[in-house]
Amino acid sequence: MSVPTESISRHALLEIANQMITQHDNYFVGLEANDVIQQGEVLVFRGPYFLDDQGLPTAKTTTVFNVFKHLAVELSSQYHLA
Repeated sequence: MSVPTESISRHALLEIANQMITQHDNYFVGLEANDVIQQGEVLVFRGPYFLDDQGLPTAKTTTVFNVFKHLAVELSSQYHLA
């Protein structure tokens, strides 16, 4: 049985997500969510991934992935896009 979630606009959700990002232990300047989509019951956050000159992942890429995963886990249980 799933718990009902609150309907929220994309803009309002991104504001909450970016506030959470700045408070995260792994925050660094430039880390931000600039888009969110709903896939089933999961909110998927998007933003810069900080690839190197060859388009390969960097240490910052891993951090971004982990922070966005944290947002998905925390916020998907509370909200769904309006």
